[in-house]
Order: sequence, then C-alpha cells, then structure tokens
Amino acid sequence: MKLKEIQKLLDAKVVTGEEYLDKEVYSAFGSDLMSDVLAYVDESAVLLTGLNNPQIIRTAEMIDLFAIILVRGKTPGEDLVGLAKDKNITLMTTNHILYTASGLLYGEGLKGVDING
Repeated sequence: MKLKEIQKLLDAKVVTGEEYLDKEVYSAFGSDLMSDVLAYVDESAVLLTGLNNPQIIRTAEMIDLFAIILVRGKTPGEDLVGLAKDKNITLMTTNHILYTASGLLYGEGLKGVDING
C-alpha cells in the first residue's frame, strides 16, 4: 500500500515528506514503546504512535523507517517537524485513535508486522 493511500484512508494531514507519498509500505506497527519498535519493526513498515517527541524520529532513523503517523490528533512541535524533514521521514497526523487507525489499515489489507519470524 502506498503512503498516499494510507493518508486518504486515515484522513491524515501530511506534515513532512509529501514528496515521498508514492513509497510503498508493506506492514504497519502501532506502539508507544520505542523499545518494541526497535525490536520488531523494519524499514518496510509504517509506525503509528501517540508519542509526540523527537525520540520517535531517532528511533525511525536507527531502523531506516521512512513514515510515522501520529494518532489522536497529536500536533508535532517545530523540533519534531525539523528533525523529520532533516531525516527525510514522512510525518502525518490523524484524529483517529491508534486502535481505529490500525483497524482501518488492516481492513484494507495492510498486514501487521510479524513479530514471530
């Protein structure tokens, strides 16, 4: 699924990285625990999170993640936006809660990250 499809499904606002909306995403992972993200996620996934601090960008950078969606209507600060731009990370925000956003993506065929293999 392309990022632009995810953006439409979640009625998300693109904050940074609009030029990367044609990138393909193969799975999704929803978490506020960056230790879980580091343990289970790879660069082919999109991260959905309620965290709204530079740590999400630093975590994404470590695993070459290129897309993050902030849930629950979180508005990123200038420091987060600047860091996302510097690291070429697409950052979006949606008013959906994590559960609903994940369900919408799953319902359209985007699988969750496989933590078993």
